Amino acid sequence: MNYLVGDVQGCDRALGRLLAVIDFSPSRDRLVLVGDLVNRGPASLGVLQRLSSFGDAATCLLGNHDLHLLAVAQGVRGMHRGDTFGDVLASPERGAWLDWLRRQRLAHLECGWLCVHAGVVPQWDAARTLALAAEVEALLRGPDLGDFLPAMYGNEPGLWQDTLAGNDRWRLIINVLTRIRFCSDEGRLDFKVKEGAGAAPPGYRPWFDIPGRRTAEQPMAFGHWSMLGLIARQDLLAIDTGCVWGGALTAVRVDGGRREVVQVACEQAQRPGA
Repeated sequence: MNYLVGDVQGCDRALGRLLAVIDFSPSRDRLVLVGDLVNRGPASLGVLQRLSSFGDAATCLLGNHDLHLLAVAQGVRGMHRGDTFGDVLASPERGAWLDWLRRQRLAHLECGWLCVHAGVVPQWDAARTLALAAEVEALLRGPDLGDFLPAMYGNEPGLWQDTLAGNDRWRLIINVLTRIRFCSDEGRLDFKVKEGAGAAPPGYRPWFDIPGRRTAEQPMAFGHWSMLGLIARQDLLAIDTGCVWGGALTAVRVDGGRREVVQVACEQAQRPGA
């Protein structure tokens, strides 16, 4: 069986309960986690230990919190007040966990579903999304990670163009795949508004409502936007259901034409945040 799993954010106990409910077996089943594996919850290290033990049975995407951990570990960024991945940084196997994390994916196709952490711009189709994700994945896995991570931060450029190159190109790819919520019909990103779909700034819409987006016929699954709640359309799955904020951790079975939504409540209750 194939399941897509929403943002775990360090809630390892909830993840364990969810896997027990679906009777997950790495010898039989497959998981795709749509990013934000770590941070805000109490057991980031436990999540990494659990998921890495599944080998190829778990495909893990990188979210903005996972990239933040890599940047902090490289000394590129300082820890924020609410960060809770100190257990990873203090681990005697810190280097191995960070190396495992940087080798994870930014986009993945599973059972016909294009999975990303946050979303896409209207100019990208599925093939382009996977190819652009692979460009950044190669940088994250390469020998110059410490040089690349400082260039990852910033909100510009805010509009995709095929002519973008170098750090501007890679920064925008990361911002789209791990941060997008609202964009204009031409694909310009907005990073200020984090509320639900009804809070779109003038001239902007949720990225998945943009008319004519090239992934319109491609089923897509994403996390990142807990204020949306669960969306389970035939062509769209929003599965960040705010586990770390006292909501639920969600898995959706997607194999063989079946659709099954499984949720477990989370004991971790933080204030809502990004």
